[in-house]
Formats: sequence, structure tokens, C-alpha cells
Amino acid sequence: MKILVAPDKFKGVLTARQAAESIAAGIRDALPSARIELQPVADGGEGTADVICGALDGDWRAVASHSASGESCEARYCWIAKTKTAVFEMSEVAGLRGVSIKSVALDQLSTFGVGEIMREMARGSAREIVIGLGGSVTNDGGFGMARALGYEFLDAGGKVVPDSVLGLTRLDHIRKPGTALEAAKISAAADVMNPLLGPEGATRVFAPQKGAGPDQIEQFEKALTNFARVVERDMGVNARGCAGAGAAGGLGFGLAAFCGAELGSGFEFIAKVIDLEKKMAAADVVVTGEGSLDCQTLAGKAPGQVAMMASRLGKRVFAVVGRTDADEKLRAMFEGIFEVASDGRIDAEHIRRAPDLLRGGGRLLAAHLVGQATA
Repeated sequence: MKILVAPDKFKGVLTARQAAESIAAGIRDALPSARIELQPVADGGEGTADVICGALDGDWRAVASHSASGESCEARYCWIAKTKTAVFEMSEVAGLRGVSIKSVALDQLSTFGVGEIMREMARGSAREIVIGLGGSVTNDGGFGMARALGYEFLDAGGKVVPDSVLGLTRLDHIRKPGTALEAAKISAAADVMNPLLGPEGATRVFAPQKGAGPDQIEQFEKALTNFARVVERDMGVNARGCAGAGAAGGLGFGLAAFCGAELGSGFEFIAKVIDLEKKMAAADVVVTGEGSLDCQTLAGKAPGQVAMMASRLGKRVFAVVGRTDADEKLRAMFEGIFEVASDGRIDAEHIRRAPDLLRGGGRLLAAHLVGQATA
């Protein structure tokens, strides 16, 4: 029996590679004759650069930048010398790391550091820049990123608008920089396909998760609506409704508008890079997983996409997860789901024991396969 183990990261606990190794160890415990191939996956969110870097033999480079709250920080990106491709996760500088949402207003959190790193990668002769859009704490539509690239945002009197999301309500026109970013191609790998605005947009869906209240949500929506209007007029780009424009607090929109980025499914991009369909076609059984298998899994997250690809190829697919809910559509996607957090909650003890728990989940899965084979 050939088994492909293809989990996503267990966020904040294990990388996708570590999760795959733990699950595979458990399978070997109960099914030592199995031929197991490890292929970590990602969907554009955190862990994307790790998966691509490992698959394409890249190396890591450090770069100085600024966090979402404006503090000096050091970030990293993956450099693939063969193709002169730089791979970067926006969450390196605009994610939770180094930011306390309670101490910094969401209005003030910025993607400025993303633009700084893009400039640095372009100076390093990158022919392509791949940006993973996931794990953001920002909701600025890429406003900060564009400022870092040299765009000026002016009010009706010709003054620079404040460097905040709500400052965009005063935006009247945009002044382009003298020189554009020199990278030949920019690809944005999104983990969600939401548009910028509206009931399914960046603000109304994701800003509440970042601490925004009802009044602030309305203010942000108004600010980003004006931002999109001026961008369309001055930049000649209508990207507000593009799938993925609302990813990473609207950074997808900013990348499309100011950098000509191609927006696409992070999972599809990564699946192509790692040749996942070919590997899956050669397997008898596919195993995936993530920390919490829930309704978001159905909205483009990696384990759901793995399950759909396996189904299309006629492969049996299972999941080893921290926890899951009872969603019937979700459970119908898998032949079996093995939940390793015994009470359905993930606490400090579960996190500490995560490798052992996933190994136990792998053993249960293997025992299940053995039982089916002998039935």
C-alpha cells in the first residue's frame, strides 16, 4: 500500500513538514509495510514559503523591515536561485508576530513592511516575487504597501493623507512614483477568494476577527470603497471584485492595483509547484490534516482542496486533525477523520504533546486500514 501524507501546518504548533513526519511515524507503527511519501501542503497562508522552499531547494535570506505596528523587525524570504524567484509570506511583517492587537488600533496597522521587502527582493534581481496572503492583522487594502513602493496619496488640497486606514476617506488622487518595481512578475497566492468590498469582503468577513467593532467596520468599508474608487480612476485598474482581492485585509487588491499582480488560489499555485496531482495519482491512500478542520476548510483551505483533488482522482482520503466540528458536508469529504484532541478542545497540554498525539492519530488511521483489509 502506498500512502501519501499531505497535511497543512497545525497553526502555531507544528509546521506542515513536522505534522507529516508525526503522522507518518504513527502509520509505520501499525503498518510497517506501507510505502509512505511525505508531501507537506499549504494554501497561501502561513507555511507557504516553507513548502515551496523545501520543494524547490531554496535558501532563506534575512531582511530588515517594519512590523504592522511600525516597529523595526527582521523578516525572511526564500530565494530560489535557479529561477531567480523570491517567495515571501506577508504575515512575516503584517501578521500577529510582534503585534498586540489590543495595544495598537486596527486602523493604524499597516502593510508598509510588505512593500519594503518587495523593494528589497526586486533589488536582488528577482524575476518573480511570490507573496503568500494569509495570517494578516491588517485591513488597509495594501495602502501601506503602496506607500512603501513610492506612491503618494493626496487629499483634495494636495496634502498627503494620514497613514491610517481611515485616512483613505480623505483620499482624492494618487501620484505615481518615478520608477516602478523592477520585478518582472508578481504572483499573489491567496488562501481565501473574497472580494475587497461588500458582505463577503475583507472588512465585513475578517475585520471582526481582528478586533473591529460594528462602527469601525462601517468606517473601514467606507474608507476602502473610496480607496477603490480613486484607484480605478487614477490607476486604471478595477480589481475590487477580483477573487482574492479581499485576502490579507485587502492586500490582494493592492497588489493587483499597484503591482499588476496575478491573484490566484494559493493551493492551486503550490499544488502545481510540488506536482501534487502526479504524486496523488500514484498513491492508494491520501492523508491530510490541520489543527482545526471546520467550516473554513470548505472555503479554499488546503485540507479541503486535498480532499477534492483526491476525490477527483478516485483516491481514498483521510484526515488526522487536532479537532473538527460536526459539519456534514465536511465529514462527507473524507472516508475517515481522526481527531487527536480527546475533548474537542486544543489547550496547552495538547500543544505540548502535539507530535505524540499526531503519531497516535496516524496509528489509529493505520489500524483502520488494516481492519478494512482483513474484513
